[in-house]
Amino acid sequence: MARIVKGILGGFSGKVGTVVGANWRGQDVIRSIPKPSSRPPSDKQLMQQVKFKLVIGFLQPVKNIQNKYFGSGSGSKSRVNMAVSYTINEAIQMVGDVPELMYNKVLITKGDLAGFQNVTAVSQIGNIVKLTWEDNSVQGNANAADKANAVCYCEELGTFEIFQSVAERSELTAEVTLPGYYAGKEIQVWVFFNNVKETLACNSAYLGAYTLI
Repeated sequence: MARIVKGILGGFSGKVGTVVGANWRGQDVIRSIPKPSSRPPSDKQLMQQVKFKLVIGFLQPVKNIQNKYFGSGSGSKSRVNMAVSYTINEAIQMVGDVPELMYNKVLITKGDLAGFQNVTAVSQIGNIVKLTWEDNSVQGNANAADKANAVCYCEELGTFEIFQSVAERSELTAEVTLPGYYAGKEIQVWVFFNNVKETLACNSAYLGAYTLI
């Protein structure tokens, strides 16, 4: 892959002959078209494709969050790519020949902001999940005005519910209400803080699985 420093007409996208032009992370680049392989993929390659498809499908709904709050976003990998790579390598287990997500290892966000202290969740009647935590707003880079967020996932439905800025760190409690069709369903719950400027977040905390009444 080569970077276009100053072309006659600037950067281009699409295929011209044997090269492809694109804009990658703000830079105009060109690369040659890869030659198709005549060899069939190995079992290991096929399994990696299955894992990749599983992770991409799972993380797609939280892509916008991870694009802001997963890692530093520096280097050759985007934040979203780093989230995919982490999940494939750290949050998948094999059950027989089938890859499955380990929700307790999944990270929705990954960053250097101080996280929650002794956070818990309790499901209540009416599809409400109540969150409580202890005040650590004077520790490290924490701030009393940091925003608490909750992410809920239902495997049965294959859907996420995302609740942003539901409380400030100093409030020590928050409630989120899921739509009525989640009644009787099991959900996985994660929470994370981001700062007021929305430039920094903590590692998300996995709170467990809850069945809504």
